[in-house]
Amino acid sequence: MIQISTRVVYENRWMSVREDDIRHPDGSPGIYGVVDKPTAALIIPMENDGFHLVEQYRYTLSRRSWEFPQGTWPDDRETTIEELARAELVQETGLRAATLEHIGSFAIGPGFTSQGCEVFLATDLTPGEPDPDPEEQEMRRRWFARTEVERMMRDGEIVDGCTMAAYTLLWRGAPRGGTLDR
Repeated sequence: MIQISTRVVYENRWMSVREDDIRHPDGSPGIYGVVDKPTAALIIPMENDGFHLVEQYRYTLSRRSWEFPQGTWPDDRETTIEELARAELVQETGLRAATLEHIGSFAIGPGFTSQGCEVFLATDLTPGEPDPDPEEQEMRRRWFARTEVERMMRDGEIVDGCTMAAYTLLWRGAPRGGTLDR
């Protein structure tokens, strides 16, 4: 596939949308719409065979959603992905992690976005006050036992694909810094 041209059709401080004219291997023309966003950090705060989750209203779903803390910087800030992960954890939960271990990464939606996600396991947690963004004003925080998180995933209460993908990465390498024995 060859890119013939590209143009940004929308842009804000969080993302841009571009339209690419392409040529397929057989020579036929095509078009792609691509959402470009910076790499996200997702943090799995694990404690006492359970996890701290956040619940927030997700406008695109028209509903609230329980998730692991996650996010990106809203600008072109130059920091490491670990600094982003630590900042997101504090911002959304107030928790500070003495241990933050990178456990993997994945593409969020390769059919429409270039965004990737780096996943961290946070342990040895110290509580504090969260510092939410304006969009996160009604965010709730709660600890759940591992069995409850798994039930919520099975029953469709947790619908966030990033949370479920990150949980899979955690189990792939278990145990890490906590008791994940089955």
